[in-house]
Amino acid sequence: MALPALAIALILLFTLGYAALCAAQPFGRCRKCHGLGFQLTHTRGGKPKRGKHCRRCHGHGIRIRTGRHLFNAFTRTRRAATDAPAQPGTPTRTESRPWS
Repeated sequence: MALPALAIALILLFTLGYAALCAAQPFGRCRKCHGLGFQLTHTRGGKPKRGKHCRRCHGHGIRIRTGRHLFNAFTRTRRAATDAPAQPGTPTRTESRPWS
């Protein structure tokens, strides 16, 4: 019984830690350019020089974390579903039921 409880505790700890990381730092370094914003190329002599802009991050060097992206999509969907203003001329719930 102790092994499943330990596994659940570790998964919960990892999940809460990642959620805290996404809340504190929603952006991470780009995985393709390592946060530079451009590809690093080398001259014939072996000296590094600046290459083209990174296509993944568009030269910014940052990306949004997956957890933060999922949180933003959830809140966007929830806000769109709950904050829709009533259209003029449409009956409300109390108007559509004459018995209440």
